[in-house]
Amino acid sequence: MAVRLLRPASQETYDKVFGMVYVGLMANVLLAVGCSPLLLALAVVRDPLASWPFFVVLSGFCAPALAGVFGCFAALGDGPPTVWRPFVTAYRRAAGRAVAVWFGGAAVVAVLAFDAVAVARTSWGPALVPFFVTASVLVVATVIAVVLVLATGSNPVRVRALLWPCLCLVARRWYLGLANVVVLGLAVAIVLAQPLVGLLVACAPLLYVVFGNSRAITAPLSGQ
Repeated sequence: MAVRLLRPASQETYDKVFGMVYVGLMANVLLAVGCSPLLLALAVVRDPLASWPFFVVLSGFCAPALAGVFGCFAALGDGPPTVWRPFVTAYRRAAGRAVAVWFGGAAVVAVLAFDAVAVARTSWGPALVPFFVTASVLVVATVIAVVLVLATGSNPVRVRALLWPCLCLVARRWYLGLANVVVLGLAVAIVLAQPLVGLLVACAPLLYVVFGNSRAITAPLSGQ
């Protein structure tokens, strides 16, 4: 009895695939537009590290843009693929609080970096390097988790009510938080090395991984 090894995919499968590709491409475009002040500054300034406080301030535009992309991903499967409405809804819902959390996390990471540089000059400094690295990863992963909850939560929640629960959940599933930081670092590296490829192709798949991991981390808060 002959067995058909290759069966044509159903129309529904094709619709889902093309819908995901469409959402990914449009989410990349909206993300680039939301982060355009930072991207333009990076294109103009030759040595960003020399003016890092200025770029930290401009990075605040990434917080609501990231929330908007998370909103697009969360809307996948809820009918026909749409991008603009879920992006704008999540952007408006989380904008102010996401920026506050973003800058708070940036301030903590900056303090940890300064302390690490100061301590590294001592004889016992290298022994504390794992602490600073772990603390920085924990802060970044927590900020991402909070932004996700702010963008996709059904009810408005104060940031103070989210920080500690998200921190505990990230610590509990530290491997997912670490994966998020690595994937975000990869996305940033691709954008800096190949801006066109990174912004229009690579960002959406990588951010979808971050979205999935963060959703798994914050699953106990899904009712908020």
